[in-house]
Amino acid sequence: MEYDNSASEQKSLRVLSIYSRLMNGEVINKYDEAEHFGKSDRTIQNDIDDIRAFFAEQTSMGEAEREVVYEKKLNGYCLKTTDRQFLNNSEILAVCKILLESRAFCKSDLEPMIEKLILNCVPKSKHSMVKELLANEIYHYIEPRHGKHFIDRMWEIAEAVKNHCCMDITYIKQDGSSVKRKIEPVGIMFSEYYFYLTAFIKNIDKEKEFRNKDDLFPTIYRIDRIQSFAVLKEHFDIPYRDRFEEGEFRKRIMFMYGGKLRRIKFKYKGKCVESVLDRLPTARIIEHTDDGCIISAEVFGDGVDMWIRSQGDMVEML
Repeated sequence: MEYDNSASEQKSLRVLSIYSRLMNGEVINKYDEAEHFGKSDRTIQNDIDDIRAFFAEQTSMGEAEREVVYEKKLNGYCLKTTDRQFLNNSEILAVCKILLESRAFCKSDLEPMIEKLILNCVPKSKHSMVKELLANEIYHYIEPRHGKHFIDRMWEIAEAVKNHCCMDITYIKQDGSSVKRKIEPVGIMFSEYYFYLTAFIKNIDKEKEFRNKDDLFPTIYRIDRIQSFAVLKEHFDIPYRDRFEEGEFRKRIMFMYGGKLRRIKFKYKGKCVESVLDRLPTARIIEHTDDGCIISAEVFGDGVDMWIRSQGDMVEML
């Protein structure tokens, strides 16, 4: 029997067309497809069954679980997935909203990031809807006043952190003066609109340069204020037991002000104690009173004093 290459090629094109549109979030009506391709309803059903079989085989091999199901209210077939490797529509919307609210990036850096997130994580059929939901915030987005483009340098700094490479940096201080430092970078953090590099300074007179010469914790540098840097071939060692843990450090620092580790206790008289516990991750309620509650927390430095002053008479230091 002679094999019909033309029929086989037509089938492949049909199946690929249906598969591609399913992956893009489109609904497939088999009657519309039959009319479009000039085939019977049964032929299109067979094509859909072939795609179903392909997904089932992929799942059995450990790939993400995908299934083609008929949705009566949509009058067609669509793709359902339990793939946890990709963000769903709600998750991508939440991530984009957080990026916009952070105000951490120049607009020219932020817009391509959001565009890539939508293109890669949202079904094609939902692109316009997600863009529409974000359009007003993007239009009115106010970028940070420093106007610096620092995304590219962050990865190079992160590699220095990971590989324990020393760095030479030129840093612009808050008063506009510049200093040169040789540092041992140990972490990258984000807080209150800015990204920060935490690092130990090498070859410095702590008694002369530091307010607290016995400070054992890293110095904090705003990355947008690092005027220039060079990653050196020189490596530094930190024993595992002494390694810097960004997560633990982040729980105890506010407004990225370093300093001594403090244990504070205060009375909170406001209505929303939950907001206090979220603001101070190490905080715990130690006593409830008639007019509020007593809270204790561990914090680094003086940054917490700024927050306490901002609370007015709702917070009383003990």
